[in-house]
Amino acid sequence: MRREKAFRGISVRLARNYLESLGGTAVDDATVEAAEWRATLSAEKVAIGASLELTEVTVVFEADESFGEEAFETLIEEFSRKAMRAGG
Repeated sequence: MRREKAFRGISVRLARNYLESLGGTAVDDATVEAAEWRATLSAEKVAIGASLELTEVTVVFEADESFGEEAFETLIEEFSRKAMRAGG
């Protein structure tokens, strides 16, 4: 299973911390892994209007089929909830 989602207004560091709080372990600055899932992080600046830029963090979630579709969706939802609060 694989899903890619983008979040604005958070940093890669904060996203990595959220993934660790959901049971993952940082492998490097851009990768967090757990027994049955992995998340890869990247960031870029995106223009919002004529003069404003925000950081957009893209998270690629991947999981083994054994993790289960429902558990995979729950992981993404829990991460999304945390990221929405941060972007405030």
